[in-house]
Amino acid sequence: MKTLHIFLSFSLTVALWACGSKAEQKPAGTPLTETTADDAVVPIKLTPVSTVVRAEPVVASGLVSSAQEARMSFKVGGIIDRMFVEEGQSVRKGQLLATLDLTEINAQVSQAQYANEKAERDLGRVKSLYADTAATLEQLQNATTGTNVAKQNLTIAQFNRNYAQIRSTVDGTVTRKITNAGEYIAPGGSVYLISSSRPNDWVVRVGVSDKDWARLRLGNKASITLDAYPGKTFSGTISELAQAADPVNKLYEVEVHISPAGARFAPGLFAKVTLVPAQSRSYVVVPVEAIVEGNGKDGFVYVLADGHQGAGPFHVRKTPVQVGFLDGDKVLLTNGLTGVKEVVTAGSAYLTEESSVVVK
Repeated sequence: MKTLHIFLSFSLTVALWACGSKAEQKPAGTPLTETTADDAVVPIKLTPVSTVVRAEPVVASGLVSSAQEARMSFKVGGIIDRMFVEEGQSVRKGQLLATLDLTEINAQVSQAQYANEKAERDLGRVKSLYADTAATLEQLQNATTGTNVAKQNLTIAQFNRNYAQIRSTVDGTVTRKITNAGEYIAPGGSVYLISSSRPNDWVVRVGVSDKDWARLRLGNKASITLDAYPGKTFSGTISELAQAADPVNKLYEVEVHISPAGARFAPGLFAKVTLVPAQSRSYVVVPVEAIVEGNGKDGFVYVLADGHQGAGPFHVRKTPVQVGFLDGDKVLLTNGLTGVKEVVTAGSAYLTEESSVVVK
């Protein structure tokens, strides 16, 4: 029993010594799980916001093409007899490109001529009989009408024969040859695609949203970059604005006239177009590092919740903003930060709305 009392006394002494050692390591009255105030303070940097008036650009992509593109075809159907030009060949306005086999068409013209001659002979006989009172006025009128109809049919046949050939309507280049000699072609069927090659006829057609379309005007400036000419920028102006949206993609087509500035263009070159609207608006400008949790056009910034007076610490508030566009290391905001003079830049990535901060 005496040995048991000695053991218990020794254990109690050890326990008291351990508690005393722990008490010396932490100030009295401080909970073991509490974090000191200095550990929760985040150092930050504030940057003043500014405003700027600009015309927000509209960026779109499209293909270079010619403002004058001709889809050449025959007015009448038939067998193609000869084709005189190939793809990539330059042509002049009025140059003969292709002809049809005229066997059937010439026969139709001959039929119309014979019918017209017969109608004129019939009219002559009826006139003679009418003069001798052997024919009625109705017979004379019918013969006259028949002659006029025969003449019109002859005119139609001759007109169709004239358009049994294709002549270029522009100075340009054959960009596509669709058919070959010996094939049957229906009336109006495409045979050649020709693009004008004049320097002032090059355009880029792009699609824009209704919001962007409403801000654009004819004559607005544009800058164009082409993958074919890296590092080079071409100037342009808006020459046409569609008055209805495309039923498939719901975008409005904008035609931009592009100046080649001595470069060699061809239909189909990929282009990136930056349109500059005439309408301008005011933007709030903040550094790009001030934006946190950005998602497309939406983002957030941190601002001081209780002003910037004294040494701190302060509290912050997370404020939603809407991004207009980027300008180097600056972000132009279209909405948010009304009445705010400074935003948090350095240190914003470590903040929450419960954070205490000190301005460095």
